[in-house]
Amino acid sequence: MAGKALLVLEDGTVFQGKSFGAASTSFGEVVFNTSMTGYQEMLTDPSYAGQIVMPTYPLIGNYGINDEDFESAKVQVSGFVVREHCELPSHWQSTRTLHQFLESQGIPAISGIDTRALTRRLRSRGVMMGVVTSSYAPGEALEFLKRQPAYGDVDLVQQVTAPEAYDWDGAPAGGDRPTRWDVTLIDLGLKYNVARILHAKGCRVTVVPARTSPEEVLAAAPDGVVLSPGPGDPALLEYMTATAKGLVGRVPVMGICLGHQVLAHALGCKTYKLKFGHRGGNHPVRDLATGRIQITAQNHGYAVDPDSLPPEVTVSHVNLNDGTVEGIRHRSLPLLSIQYHSEASPGPMDNVAMFDRFLDMVGEAR
Repeated sequence: MAGKALLVLEDGTVFQGKSFGAASTSFGEVVFNTSMTGYQEMLTDPSYAGQIVMPTYPLIGNYGINDEDFESAKVQVSGFVVREHCELPSHWQSTRTLHQFLESQGIPAISGIDTRALTRRLRSRGVMMGVVTSSYAPGEALEFLKRQPAYGDVDLVQQVTAPEAYDWDGAPAGGDRPTRWDVTLIDLGLKYNVARILHAKGCRVTVVPARTSPEEVLAAAPDGVVLSPGPGDPALLEYMTATAKGLVGRVPVMGICLGHQVLAHALGCKTYKLKFGHRGGNHPVRDLATGRIQITAQNHGYAVDPDSLPPEVTVSHVNLNDGTVEGIRHRSLPLLSIQYHSEASPGPMDNVAMFDRFLDMVGEAR
């Protein structure tokens, strides 16, 4: 039988439920995701490092865990919160239960709480730090949380970036297959699907750590550079801003999510923290160049300040829910930057064509 567990928020709010996953204690920024499916991709998305994630969809775990839908090599979330946890999944690809997966990687989870009430709390109060525990009393958990660093004070990119450069698995080698372009992918918290899509479009993809200098990147003579998504506050990443400054104007660059924010900083823009962020697979975005509306996958807690854009930079996409910046472009340099996830996983695949835009830009630059 599952034991009791608590979710304790920094404002003292306590939710009691049942423990599953690892019987341990963890802390992180508590956030919610509105996607109806895709919990395995959420759990393994490095952008969720340092966060306790709660899907708003009430039944989680019903199709188990498979060997295909990983977005990194391990669980990246600090904790997991669900309304109802399915213990008997049914899917032909399933190899283990959600409980077994989280337990094997030491990640605590809690089920049986009112996730609607928690969502409303986060929407009104804003995201806040929290603790998932099966051993502390509420007061003890709150004291434990007070001793931990805030989410926005930690450079989480260094916890998730690749330790050294590598060629993406399955990339064309030697003369065996034709390669359209050589693309360097700077890993700020890489989701595998970014590399998968670039490879499927004929690119040889080289993944490099976040602290790779612009000189090292350019020494490999890439046709284009992609700054990946990732976790945390872009204002902490001065080393990445310096790298982006050294690349802009010298090679075509694409930024996605955190990579977009880093590029914005490199161009002289500022970012700010959203009240509760955008996380889910149903966010409408307008492409200002075409007027078309796209349904996008998103996972971010920071946004670019439109009032800080220099004259040579303009907004290319806006969020139709709250008007926030979803993309920027440079008026003269080969640069493509979007806040949403063109690679989805989970979410709609409507925006994979953004990679084609980037590769067309690469071809024009060459």
